Amino acid sequence: MAMTLHVDIVSAEEEIYSGAANVVHAPAQMGEVGIYPRHAPFLAQLKPGEVRVETSAGEELFFFVSGGMIEVQPHVVTILSDTAIRAKDLDEAQALEAEKRARRAMETADSDMEFATAKAELAQQMAQLRAIQKLRQR
Repeated sequence: MAMTLHVDIVSAEEEIYSGAANVVHAPAQMGEVGIYPRHAPFLAQLKPGEVRVETSAGEELFFFVSGGMIEVQPHVVTILSDTAIRAKDLDEAQALEAEKRARRAMETADSDMEFATAKAELAQQMAQLRAIQKLRQR
């Protein structure tokens, strides 16, 4: 009997994915993590990037997360993110425009707080563009 994980990927607005998987790869702050069934429990912060889920049917699914948290239990992985998008729904033109806006906001920031907010937005858009480019190569 093959063992699987139950995976839930949830954004602030909706549940993006819920299903069985053989393995999950996620961009944790300490580096990319690979989670297989019976993994040791842990909780970690995510950085913006790509989440890959290999389903129990052998299909590979890709998602972009803006950061958030990942909770791992031996047979359950939960990813909570302010923004989570199915890779097929990513819009490169929109991401490029958001990157330009973030760069402009950094240049015109009047305070350290405005600069930090713009810098975080820029990092998120750059990660989204990297995810789009990776998907194109596949």
